[in-house]
Amino acid sequence: MSEKEVKVYDAENMVIGRLASKVAKAALLGDRVAIVNAEKAIITGDKYTVIEAYKEKFNIRTSYNPRKGPFHHRRPDKMVRRIIRGMLPWPTPRGKAAYKRVQCFIGIPDKYAESEKIVLEGSKYKSLRQKYITIANLSHELGWRNPEVV
Repeated sequence: MSEKEVKVYDAENMVIGRLASKVAKAALLGDRVAIVNAEKAIITGDKYTVIEAYKEKFNIRTSYNPRKGPFHHRRPDKMVRRIIRGMLPWPTPRGKAAYKRVQCFIGIPDKYAESEKIVLEGSKYKSLRQKYITIANLSHELGWRNPEVV
């Protein structure tokens, strides 16, 4: 695959739900999609409420065998990819094929540094003075430690 065939989305200051819905649709239509700066995407709402909701979700395990999952990601790029999976028809072969076409990255990798990045103006967060939390801060609160990013 060459870089020309890949749609590169920049997630900086994007509301993650709005971005994920557009990316999921592009993947379902057959496009290969790469999301860069995944850690800079935004979840709207009160910071502490969002953190508590994720912590509560992380406590969910199967009662009969907790080693079988469900497993919850703490890395920002994996969290974003999982959010996109929630917007795909996952159980179907079409949804699984679309999910394989989605890649997420922390920062901007070298192979996508020169390529044109798609910035969705409708998905940008207009007022950064409102309540929000970035995916990087949420990951850090949930226990992910990576000094290069946070």
